[in-house]
Amino acid sequence: LAGRKPSAPSAPVVILALVPEAAGIPQLPIAGFWREVGVASSQNLVLKSPRRLEALFLTSREGELTVKAAYNSSGSCETEQIVSSEVNASGKFVFPGRREIHVIDIDYEQYAILRVSHLWQGREFHVLKYFTRSLEGEYEPGFWRFRELTADTGLYLVARHGEGVGVDKGEPGCPEASTRRR
Repeated sequence: LAGRKPSAPSAPVVILALVPEAAGIPQLPIAGFWREVGVASSQNLVLKSPRRLEALFLTSREGELTVKAAYNSSGSCETEQIVSSEVNASGKFVFPGRREIHVIDIDYEQYAILRVSHLWQGREFHVLKYFTRSLEGEYEPGFWRFRELTADTGLYLVARHGEGVGVDKGEPGCPEASTRRR
C-alpha cells in the first residue's frame, strides 16, 4: 500500500472468527450474514473513519474462517476478504494485521457483541461492535445488552437504516466493487 495515506483503523475484521471448526464452536449457527448496527469506543478516531463496515458474510472450511466484508467508503462500496490466521477455543481470534477479536456475547440467531483490538500506527485501539442478522431496525435483545456493556464508553455510532451498500441477506457485495484480500 505504498504511497497511500493511512486512514483510521477499520475494525471490520470484527466478526470474522466466530465459527472456526477447530475451536469446537458450532459452525452453522454463526455462519452467514451479519450486519453491523452499533459501535462503541472511547477513541474518537475509530468512530470518525470514513470507511464504515456495513455487513459481513462468514464461511468456514477446513478449520479456517473466511470473512467477506462490505464497506461504505465515503459513499462508494468496497469489499474485503480476510482469512483467520489463528483460532482459540476461549473466544479469541487472530487475523492478519495484528487484529484480535473476542466474542463478548452472542446468541447465534439474532445478535453478536464483539471486542475488536487493532494495533495501528503503534497505538492499540479497542472497539465494541454490535451485529444483527436483520436488515431491519430490530435492536432487541442484543442492543440493550450492548448498551449495558458500553454505558461508560461515552462515544457511540449506531447504524442508520436503509443506508447499506448493496447489502442483502445473501453475501454482501458491491456492484463493480474493488476487492482486497488479506
